[in-house]
Amino acid sequence: MKLSEKGWLMKYLEFRKELLKDLTSEIKNGAHPDQSLYRVIQPTGLMYGQSIGVDHNGNDSQPWAIKDRMKILLAESLISSSLLFHDKPIKNEDELSSVIMKTLENIGNFYNHVFPELSTPTKTLFGRKKTPIELAEKILDKRIDYSEELSQNFWVQFFHNSLLFLDIFIFGQWIHTNADRIVADFFKYEREELRFSVVKVMAAAAHANTTIEPEERKLLEYFLQSTDLTNERKKEAVKIFEDGIDIEEINLPTNNSWILKKYFLEIAILTIWSDKKVEGDELDFLKRLCAYMGFGEDDLENSLMAIEGFVLEHWNELDYLQNKQDFQQVSEQFIKRLSKITDNNKNRLLKEVQASDELMQLLKKSKSGDLTDEEKVQMHKHLIVVLKTIPTFTIISLPQRFLTLPMLLKILPANFFAEVNSR
Repeated sequence: MKLSEKGWLMKYLEFRKELLKDLTSEIKNGAHPDQSLYRVIQPTGLMYGQSIGVDHNGNDSQPWAIKDRMKILLAESLISSSLLFHDKPIKNEDELSSVIMKTLENIGNFYNHVFPELSTPTKTLFGRKKTPIELAEKILDKRIDYSEELSQNFWVQFFHNSLLFLDIFIFGQWIHTNADRIVADFFKYEREELRFSVVKVMAAAAHANTTIEPEERKLLEYFLQSTDLTNERKKEAVKIFEDGIDIEEINLPTNNSWILKKYFLEIAILTIWSDKKVEGDELDFLKRLCAYMGFGEDDLENSLMAIEGFVLEHWNELDYLQNKQDFQQVSEQFIKRLSKITDNNKNRLLKEVQASDELMQLLKKSKSGDLTDEEKVQMHKHLIVVLKTIPTFTIISLPQRFLTLPMLLKILPANFFAEVNSR
């Protein structure tokens, strides 16, 4: 499958139909759509302007380029949003196909109305009306071309591409409205205001410890290079960044979307985290930000874990992080947070381990001798499944490559396996 050729979108939808079917089970299980969408999007890196969560290439002999991976993630995320926010269960494949085709039609209408710079004719040169999939494919090509940044720097990509998340958020609102000029004008205004709110969040976070670090100042440069703000707004952004801004002055959601609040919180964390550490005053700022948006400290802890886990899982692919000391610092922070969660859920974990006959047998064998490589793989899979029963990990993903079997054994509560065998 060549993503530079016409027809790539239909081929890709066919290739990923099992994933789209799986999403419909989220609806049947009554999972909150915002949290389900976060669980789909966050591990891919799209919220952070990355595309490293795409680990397949559609059976091509050559891996996909960054641009193509980002295009796939945007398409998947828009369709996922539509499926998860669909107002009734999807019962069979015919209904799923119908919803996807309607989503593709909505994608064309959405970008043509809300992103005039991407406007695409609905008819061919010879007057034939384009199909929804033809129009969606062309617009997605344009959207990624418009946002493309070839730099491998994590922060350049973060600010150039993480705004794609706002496409997904606004699209989730758009599909429940009747598209007319007034509605389109509202969403264009919301798009610009939300984008500028990103600047304000960065500025407030950068001033959290009263000193603007060099790394944080560089972030503003990257951001201004990466957005199409007017010159007037760019000047305003620089002033806000130099002077700082109170949390209450930022146009932040307080009573609506959970996932939008998560997005702003994680932008603030990443701004503070640009030097790989979160210190006292900065942590206090993040707690105040959470309180303002109606989040608790658990939400903050989960977002810190989500970001650290994502970075650790993809360390080798994030070139700016290539520093042994940084890796050790981030991994120690993450392990400390994870160990605290497993301690707090010790009884739950004991119960889940004892409920798995195969895992119990592997544990017993590991006490008396060495496991084979295949048995170690099975034990790793079982322990990941057990950890996923902890409520925290129904929202955030576990970095499974980072959490090797020795690492998993390290983060479990003290004397855990002795208690497993004694009960």
